[in-house]
This record gives sequence, structure tokens and C-alpha cells, in this order.
Amino acid sequence: MNKITMTLNVDHLIKEALQEDISSEDVTTNAVMKEAVTGEVQLICKQDGVVAGLDVFHRVFEILDENVKTDFYCKDGDEVKKGELMGIITGDIRALLSGERVALNYLQRMSGIATYTHSVAMLLEGTKTKLLDTRKTTPNMRIFEKYAVRVGGGYNHRYNLSDGVLLKDNHIGAAGSVAKAVEMAKEYAPFVRKIEVEVENLDMVREAVDAGADIIMLDNMSPEDMKEAIRIIDGRAETECSGNVTKENIDRLTSLGVDYISSGALTHSAPVLDISLKNLHAI
Repeated sequence: MNKITMTLNVDHLIKEALQEDISSEDVTTNAVMKEAVTGEVQLICKQDGVVAGLDVFHRVFEILDENVKTDFYCKDGDEVKKGELMGIITGDIRALLSGERVALNYLQRMSGIATYTHSVAMLLEGTKTKLLDTRKTTPNMRIFEKYAVRVGGGYNHRYNLSDGVLLKDNHIGAAGSVAKAVEMAKEYAPFVRKIEVEVENLDMVREAVDAGADIIMLDNMSPEDMKEAIRIIDGRAETECSGNVTKENIDRLTSLGVDYISSGALTHSAPVLDISLKNLHAI
């Protein structure tokens, strides 16, 4: 994330996170630090992984102390190792103490997503298939989590409901049929928007193809039915597989030759990467 993206798109979210953690004051820090004292603290990785969110980490402290300085020894997308010194942060000790938890929450969460995404994306190497995230993100964390997916080697599906047409089971039920839902979407949506249809069986696949869907998502179908669905589609639409996809079971989909595999697990189930601030001292 560059400086412009940071201030325009996420500053308000970071400030809300800080306000959640410091509703009126940091009582503990104010008790032991009566005045400004410059200090530095080390950012240390405690397990192997892929780092993401360093600019966000820095911005937390910068909001609290505009003169804070961060010297990072790695960058987003780098693989880091247990025990590695990732950087040194210098500034008002009060800001370093008060911002520590929020800054680490962002960095650990984003790095965890990047690490997990990287491990899944590696399983698709050598195929044409792209790994996509979903909208199954933590409320008010989507911009951070989807960024972390990209850092880890994945791709972003639509960002939000305004970003694209995806006709799911309940949309189809409300419209009355796949064909009717696609027809209504084509009438309403701008022509530049692709129309994606989520299907659950081969009859729905045929109906989606005949209706002129641009992308057909094969949702929670068996590998055998997916193979038959791809034969039916025969290149007339892009293909996507979805439904409880994880690192442990993605191998059943890698040989299908679909254009995309989407996995909510990239954001909702990735464990955090253990990272700590250590050895704070005055300078």
C-alpha cells in the first residue's frame, strides 16, 4: 500500500482500531511514562512465514507520533524466518507502548493470511488456475485482508457487492430460475460487467450456458460432476470451483483445468503469524 492509498482508504479504520484500544487514555503507559522519551524497539519474527502489512504497522505508530521512524529489514512479500530481526522502530516510548497491540494485530493477521495464501498458491504452480479469495472477511478488515491475499500470491474476487454480478442460489430462487436471473442481470447491469452464476448441479450448468453467463461457478459439486460440467461448458464461459476449499483438499481440483478456484479459507481460517516487539529501551 502506498502513502496515498494508506491515508485515503485505511486511515479511518486504523484510527477506529486505536480508539477501540484507547477509549480515553492508556492508563498503564501514562503511569510509567510521565513525559516524552525517545526509545527504540525491535520487531522480531517468531515463526517462518510471508510478511504483509508493514506500511499499516508503521502507520499505527505514525498516527500516535508523527516523528516515529521505522527501519525495516524486509518488505511485504518476503519470506521471513523464526528469530529474524524484521526491523527497528524509533519514537516516543509512549506511542510505541500504546500502539504496540494494534500494530501487531494488523501485521500478524495480514502476514498470516499472506503465509497461508502462499502455501495454497504453491499447490497450483504449473497450472492455468488462479487462486481467488472471497467476501468472507473480518468486518472492517477487508481492504487489509484482500491486500494480504495478493501479497501471498493469490488474486482478489470482487471486493464488494457493488463490484460485480454474482448470482447465487438465493438470487436465482428470488428470480425464479437461472435463465431469468441472468436475463434480469443483463438488463440491469452495465454491459462492461461480467455476469457470474453459481450452480450446484448439471441441469443448472446447462441453463447457465444457454443463458449466456460469462463465468460459471461450480459450487460444492463432486469432482466427477465438475469434469462433466467443464465438458458441457466447453469454453463458452470461464469456470470457477468453490465450496469449502482448503490447503488440505485443493488437490482434488488442481487437475480439472478450471480458470479459477475460490477459497474463503484464505481469509477466514488463516492462522496469524507470530511476530513480537521486543527489547524496548530509551536511547
